[in-house]
Amino acid sequence: MLTIEALKALGADTDDGLTRCMNNEQFYLRLVGMALGDEGYAALRTAVEAGDLQAGFERAHALKGMLANVSLTNLLAPILEMTEALRHGEQIDYAPLLDSMDKELAALRGLQD
Repeated sequence: MLTIEALKALGADTDDGLTRCMNNEQFYLRLVGMALGDEGYAALRTAVEAGDLQAGFERAHALKGMLANVSLTNLLAPILEMTEALRHGEQIDYAPLLDSMDKELAALRGLQD
């Protein structure tokens, strides 16, 4: 179940997230749910795997902002790293970062069941 305690256990900075949402827990959890349902994760993977670093940067940057706003720091970490590498058009192996993103996303989405 998606709760403050469960998010905290997975590494989210719920104190910061709640502060950003005026300590309205229901509103915060709704925003977290929306962030977890965003289609940008798949679009980021598709763009990077296709070698479209500009589109990948745009998706990563959008995700970075959204995740920072709800303080999902565990999922934010690989997105931050990808955003900076993509910003500079770095030709690196993004697979480990994408896999880390998928792992964190799956764990968080598992709370929604």
